[in-house]
Amino acid sequence: MRMRNKYRKPTTLRCNAGTRCSFPVLVWSLVGCLLMLHLYSLVRHKDGVGGEIQTHMDHHHHLFRELEEVEEEDIQIPPPKGKRSPRAAKRRPKRPTTLIDEFLDESSQLRHVFFPDEKTAIHPMKDAMNDSFYYYPGRIWLDTDGNPIQAHGGGILYDEKSRKYYWYGEFKDGPTYRAHKKAAARVDIIGVGCYSSKDLWTWKHEGIVLAAEETDETHDLHKSNVLERPKVIYNEKTGKYVMWMHVDDANYTKASVGVAVSDSPTGPFDYLYSKRPHGFDSRDMTIFKDDDGVAYLIYSSEDNSELHVGPLNPDYLDMPHVMRKILVGQHREAPAVFKYQGTYYMITSGCTGWAPNEALAHASESILGTWETMGNPCIGGNKVFRQTTFFAQSTFVLPLPELPGSFIFVADRWNPADLRDSRYVWLPLTVGGAADQPLDYNFGFPLWSRVSIYWHKRWRLPYMRTENK
Repeated sequence: MRMRNKYRKPTTLRCNAGTRCSFPVLVWSLVGCLLMLHLYSLVRHKDGVGGEIQTHMDHHHHLFRELEEVEEEDIQIPPPKGKRSPRAAKRRPKRPTTLIDEFLDESSQLRHVFFPDEKTAIHPMKDAMNDSFYYYPGRIWLDTDGNPIQAHGGGILYDEKSRKYYWYGEFKDGPTYRAHKKAAARVDIIGVGCYSSKDLWTWKHEGIVLAAEETDETHDLHKSNVLERPKVIYNEKTGKYVMWMHVDDANYTKASVGVAVSDSPTGPFDYLYSKRPHGFDSRDMTIFKDDDGVAYLIYSSEDNSELHVGPLNPDYLDMPHVMRKILVGQHREAPAVFKYQGTYYMITSGCTGWAPNEALAHASESILGTWETMGNPCIGGNKVFRQTTFFAQSTFVLPLPELPGSFIFVADRWNPADLRDSRYVWLPLTVGGAADQPLDYNFGFPLWSRVSIYWHKRWRLPYMRTENK
């Protein structure tokens, strides 16, 4: 740099008042500053400089160390049933069978691995005390009445008034069928199920808080239509609980959001209307409520090729004409948004229908700003498990106030052969450590931390060992 600027006038190199800076110098100075800041953050992370950061990391690792020691999986594809004739094999060569094929094949010998039977169900009212509060991803999870929990594609609300968690989701306790030969597997709308809990493990069924319409075929929630991914947030100003959801027809051409409202977290919710947000099609969606009380709608649009983000009105019942397009051309869906230390994070999935695919983590300094992709957050299992989000799809990320920087990743393991038997995959998620993928627009890695989701066949929250006993 010195040799390049050897014969330039001093005023072009100095940034004193009344003089101009050389543009290349400014650019390279900015790059240098960014690299120095990144190096400094890594040094702080590595050496533990800074009391607040070190205290948090010590606390985090003390409680979560064993959850970060992930488990491995060794699942072998079973040999094909029967023998194929050489002539038939010659006519129609088959591609190699994959674990995803086995997952989707309802006659596969591996179905018991992905969908264990009722003998292994989690029954919070009968499990022995020393086995309490353990999550078993993929097992049948029973409510306090002994029935399988029906809260698919859902979200969780912590209600300050009742000091309870409320889990809302699609109640799919009906037969799976296809509207026509090429249509996706579906279940008639029954409604939105609601479950309450004080410990995130024992769930009481509070009933169907938003029911399907049985007779009026023109109604958005007529049983022949689609209701997916309900999310509920509370509005302190109005005292109302507001539900947003994806509503559609059987062919997924309506592509809208629906809104319902209630005076109680356990309903009943009154359905208000549906619309295409900002005039665009909307399918997989979620709602995020920020620290300042402003709520946002995030939805897949333009035939799932991009995501849109926009704020809601103060009453949470509609939205202004403010919207930001993000992840354009990346074909992501199933957004699950959360926030930590001023940074917004999001987990998304690819668009492969009921088949599992690779999750990606994204981050932004502003929810209406530029979102950057940080890579696959999944750790453990095996390569196929990581590339399929542990054979599940994101729906929600639940913060744990007791453990700053720690969350529960809430996902669905869809069973397209029998959607009512779809399972839940809850796993520990943490924010911490350096990201492992450089940004698209930057010269290096982001200053924010990596998002990690850890695979476990069996796990529980650290503080549950001594509480609720």
